[in-house]
Amino acid sequence: MMRYLITLQAPDRKGLVEQIANVVSRHGGNWLDSEMRHIDGIFAAILQLEVPALKWDELIDALECIDGLTLTFAKTTLSAKPIKHLHYNLVAYDRPGIVLHISNKMNALGVNIEQFSSQYETASHTGIALFRATMALGLTDPSQEEQITASLYEMGDDVVLDKLSKSA
Repeated sequence: MMRYLITLQAPDRKGLVEQIANVVSRHGGNWLDSEMRHIDGIFAAILQLEVPALKWDELIDALECIDGLTLTFAKTTLSAKPIKHLHYNLVAYDRPGIVLHISNKMNALGVNIEQFSSQYETASHTGIALFRATMALGLTDPSQEEQITASLYEMGDDVVLDKLSKSA
């Protein structure tokens, strides 16, 4: 069995996930991990699958036959595990470049962003544009924890950061 990461995108419609799951199942695949979203009428997914090597090409051909579906894929390998995982919620005034700012700070600290989810919204009582993010970070050194908090608060007085006690 080989492991692959597949990204999928298609106009959203009822039954799309079932179609994808049927293709994976028919080709002996095991659905290991996934993230799926509907954004502005588009279905987007990231899947980690385990598939018999001899069935891989057939599985890709079958997925490509699903109406409107586009995909990319890569064979995955196991990598070194971080020694600690942290989860945060961050809220700040929305501004161009905020994701770049966050990612630059994490990269400078040697911290891996393992999961990142963000939303744009307006504050109900003021109408101010807000940026919300939930992130899972992988640390290679316990001292990075204090540096993360300090670094994110350096982004501005509007930053509200909550460390989550469990996975987001």
